[in-house]
Amino acid sequence: MDAAEALADLKQISTQVDRAVIVAGDGTVEASSEADPEVASRIARAGTGLYAAADRVRGDLGRPRLTQLEVSTPEGSVFAVREGERTIVATTGLGPTVGLIFYDLKTCLRNVAEDEVEPAASVQGGGSDGAVAATGPVAATGWAEVPADPRRGIEPVPGAPLPTSAEEA
Repeated sequence: MDAAEALADLKQISTQVDRAVIVAGDGTVEASSEADPEVASRIARAGTGLYAAADRVRGDLGRPRLTQLEVSTPEGSVFAVREGERTIVATTGLGPTVGLIFYDLKTCLRNVAEDEVEPAASVQGGGSDGAVAATGPVAATGWAEVPADPRRGIEPVPGAPLPTSAEEA
């Protein structure tokens, strides 16, 4: 999906995110949940600047490159996540669920990156027993495999047989 769609999904799923901006490797704003381009640009510059400064310090200490950053302030938090050349910067109110915010931001960036790559078949198989193999992170339920999401319960694959007893589940 494109960057604007990915941000719309992020805002719908992650209600703790107040504002979010996706920034290209050259510093340009690819998409923003903020309608005002000046505000979006300020968020992008501040977030990527914080990220770059923290990454420099890690490098000076001989540590691996930074992959994510949270800065907590009296008014809320600023998050920055980088994958490849793209960075997402987001703001939240006080007391965000940090791990969940990082998960959602990484998912948002991956959704944009998938749009740039020729999609491969995500389901393979369909053998004589009707079994299929899913690619990517999955959670085995014992009777169907579905994408894993730590915030939601496991949902069956449409069309997959449902267990008839607790022993089968």
